[in-house]
Amino acid sequence: MTNVTRRQKLELMLEATPDDQMLRYMLAMEYDKEAMPDRSLDLFRGLMEQTSPYVPAFLMAGQLLARLDRIDEARLTYQNGIAEARRQNNDHAAGEMTGFLQALP
Repeated sequence: MTNVTRRQKLELMLEATPDDQMLRYMLAMEYDKEAMPDRSLDLFRGLMEQTSPYVPAFLMAGQLLARLDRIDEARLTYQNGIAEARRQNNDHAAGEMTGFLQALP
């Protein structure tokens, strides 16, 4: 019997429901955990560019970009995320991203 990883399970579930934002977000997080930053960022970007952007993707993409020392991209991601969070009346997320933005070098 083969062991199916969490990432593989998420990939299978996403095949069945490709528009599920939460599944795409969770898969992006798994790619990050498995040291696949490009795949993770691709999923985060897709979530950020949707008609109704998924606000947590901005936060996590910004953190990932900062860890990769891509500071200008992280800064822009946080700025866009703050604006989107405010559009969606998500003051908590806007505040959290503001803190991360201010902490960038």
